[in-house]
Order: sequence, then structure tokens, then C-alpha cells
Amino acid sequence: MPKVLISDKMSPQAADVFRQRGLDVDVITGQTPEALAEIIGQYDGLAVRSATKLTKKLIQVASNLKVVGRAGIGTDNIDKQAATQRGIVVMNTPFGNSITTAEHALSMMMACARDIPQANQSTHAGKWEKSKFMGVELMGKILGVIGVGNIGSAVCERALGLKMKVIGFDPFLSLERAKSLGIEKVELKELFARSNFITLHTPLIEQTRNIINAKAIDMMKDGVRIINCARGGLVDEQALRTALDSGKVAGAAVDVFASEPAKENILFDSPKCICTPHLGASTIEAQEKVAIQVAEQMSDFLLTGAVTNALNVPSLSADEAPKLRPYIALVELLGSFAGQVIQSEIREVIVEYQGDVAELNLKPITAAALTGLLTPQLESVNMVSAPAIAKERDIKLSEIRSEQSPEFHNLVRLTVVSRESRFCASGTLMSHRMPRIVEINEIAVEAELAPNMLFVKNRDRIGFIGSLGSALEKAGLNIATMHLGRKAPGEQALCLIQVDNPISAAIVKSIRELPDILEATSLRF
Repeated sequence: MPKVLISDKMSPQAADVFRQRGLDVDVITGQTPEALAEIIGQYDGLAVRSATKLTKKLIQVASNLKVVGRAGIGTDNIDKQAATQRGIVVMNTPFGNSITTAEHALSMMMACARDIPQANQSTHAGKWEKSKFMGVELMGKILGVIGVGNIGSAVCERALGLKMKVIGFDPFLSLERAKSLGIEKVELKELFARSNFITLHTPLIEQTRNIINAKAIDMMKDGVRIINCARGGLVDEQALRTALDSGKVAGAAVDVFASEPAKENILFDSPKCICTPHLGASTIEAQEKVAIQVAEQMSDFLLTGAVTNALNVPSLSADEAPKLRPYIALVELLGSFAGQVIQSEIREVIVEYQGDVAELNLKPITAAALTGLLTPQLESVNMVSAPAIAKERDIKLSEIRSEQSPEFHNLVRLTVVSRESRFCASGTLMSHRMPRIVEINEIAVEAELAPNMLFVKNRDRIGFIGSLGSALEKAGLNIATMHLGRKAPGEQALCLIQVDNPISAAIVKSIRELPDILEATSLRF
């Protein structure tokens, strides 16, 4: 059975779920990178929170690792590019702590509006500074929400309950979704200019790094209040401190920092800034939810191939997996065929789906086609890494769907364009869902692909089959099956021959020297 390591502290229910599903699980927390590197090679899955740093160096020694599950949302501690290149699925649990984080953001906003932590500290010190802590109401104020995803949407809904006016910026927010939430969709500059309060709920990517900086703060109203319970690095901390000191920003509430754990920070001694130690997801309910979810997701993947909430591979449900497996096998064979025949730089891949298959979730199937195509040229390619490798190599990828197939209930046609040639192969699923080649380079041919095969392109001449058979006999290769096809009498023809043993390079060379041979390639499936 698959073996899983839980390397960070999380609810014991995660380990319980793994064991209930029949997986072998170890809970070893607080390991140094060096100690973790010594043991990680024996595990198929790794469950983490934020403490474990899964670096490229660590991934390189994780020889058996297939999936990493983050109990929570942020995956800054995981080198996703390195994981993808190694074919490791990276999952998170984006819904488990949405409500908890949204509630924390609203709590921070209320505390910021009324200076509650400062007033609490003053009162505990025996002071009675009632007039010092004059706050503002939330009702009627404009709240600008940057990032209207799961958490941002929850903030919007609750802020509307406080009778605030809510405006939102999110490149992926549709007008219909904004209307259904009861908010106004605006551009970022308008949000800066109009908001009394601004709260961030967006991931940290290059486009959002320091999205609130000195220039952005200059666009804001005097007396604005800023809340960040999303990711450190979204706010330029130096610019925020300067604005707090000048009074441009009346207050801030920060739960996340550019460098964590934050033992020192430029914001810490500001009397106008409330700081908490990344508590957004820190409730009993949220920690139980994300622990259970990550264990369930990882178990599903390791046991059934189902992919849920993955950040680097298309999702694939447990119900979809059995339906897609025969098509995945088919396209991987088509891709492998093309990858072994084409010898020059690949520039474009076109995958056409006809009939029943066109109605399925095609992303995993296309990923399998790329896997088959790239494997003959590269090592350690799988459905996770293949799309990323294709993108890195500037291979243009197209998917074409057609609900109708002229001859078959389902047909997949793979066309690969390289610097020097173009190869096209079509396949279908026959009885018992077995893959079958039905066309190669516009020549009809029906064949099963076997472990050892010879692919030959030739001129259609009388006696050619006899001379080819004699050459194979001379080489000591027994023909198991032979499949023939041609465009027209006397024109280009091809044959796929299954033999009982591997075909050496020397045998292929001798076959290429036969009369009327245009091309000969040994194939392994």
C-alpha cells in the first residue's frame, strides 16, 4: 500500500483518515531539512502545513514521491515548479479555512476601526483614556475587497450584513458574479480612490507582489484603513509604515508578513498597526477540516488516481477516472508512436477528439498524449510534468472537439508537427475498451500496438512484402502480426509488424537498405 508522511503538526484526524483508507502513515514532525532528506525517499505522499519547506533540493531526493498535500491554502513553502518537473502533484485545501480566514479579516477590521487592542492594553495598564480611542463606524463605509475568490466572497457577504458598501477588484470576477454577491465590480485604481477600508484576499504572485505600495497609497483617501490577512508580500511594509506615521493611513491590521515567522518587523512598534501571528486559519474547526480534506484528497489520488484541488495538474474525480483510463491508455500509445517516429524538434501538437470522447474531461487525456510523446526523448515524464515541459519548449498545443465521428463512436487523432516533418495517427477503442490504431498519415490501417514493433513506410511494389519478410527471417525475428495500408496502388504504403523480440539498431539499418524502403523505425510500447 502507498506510504504517507505527515511532517507538520496537524489534527490527528488526518492520520486517522489515512489509516481508515488502508494507507501506511508516519507522523514525524519538526524535522530539519537534512533529516527529512534522509527519509523522504521512502514515501509516496507528503502532508504538510506551512512549516515544512519542500525545496528543489528536497524534491530531488524524494524518489518515490507522487503527491504533496497542503492542509491549508498557501503553498509558498512548496517549490511547485520543481515538483511539476518531477511529476509530483501539489494539492491544497482551498475551502476548509475560508470562513475562518474571512471571520479573522472582519475581526481585524473591527478592531482596527475601534482601536480595540490598543484600548485593551491601555486599560490593563490602569489608564482610562476614553477620549484617546475615538473610532469610526463600519455602517455606510466603503469596503474595497482585492480578490473576490472563496475567502473574499465570504468577506463581502458578511460586510454587507454590517451595512457596508462593498466594491471589489478581481480580474476573474464577472459582472454576473458581482451582481449575485451584491457588490460593485471596479478597477483597482477606482478601488484605491473610493475605499474607506481595504482588505486583501489574493494569492501572492508576481502580478500581486506589493500590490499596495507607496504609489497605490497615494491614490487612497486620507484616513484609509488597510487589512491584510492573505499573504505576506502583498503590501510594501516600509511604504505602509511611512503612511501610518504620516497619518495618510489611519490604521492597519496585519496577520501576514513578508518574512515569517516574524520576530522583528518595521510595523511592530507602530501604535496604529494591529499585528497577529498568521492566525487567519487558526480555529479548531478550520484545522480539523483542512486536515481531513487533505488526507481524503491524497488518499483518493494514491488509491484511485482521482485529482482534487491540484495546483499543477487538471482535476480528475473518482467517478471520472475509470471512464478516462481507456482513453488515457489510447492517447499515450498514440503519443509514444509519434515520439518514436519523429526525430526533430517538436513545434506543434493537435489533439482532435470525435464522438463520445469529446464529451469527457479532456485535460487529463491531452496530458497523457503529451506524456507519451515526450517520453521517448526525455526521462521521468508523466501527466503532471508533460504539459509544463511542453510549455517550456514553446510547443503549441491545440484541442479540437467534435461531437460527431464519421466512422467510429469515438476517435482520437494526434497530429505532431516538427521542424522537419508532420506525423498523424488516429485511434479508437474497440470491444472491451481496447485501444486500436485505425489511421496513420491518412492511410487506413487497423492494428493493435504490441511491445516490439517495426514501422515501415515504402513504395507499393510487387514482391516488397516477401523481401521484408525474408530480411526479418534472416535476422531471426518471428513475425506475430502484420498490418498493411496504402494510399493507392503503386503509391506510398506502410506496414506495422509485430515481432516476438526487440529489434536492434543493426537490424533496422539492414531493413532501411532494402529496395523501396522510405523509412523504417523500431517501436517499443
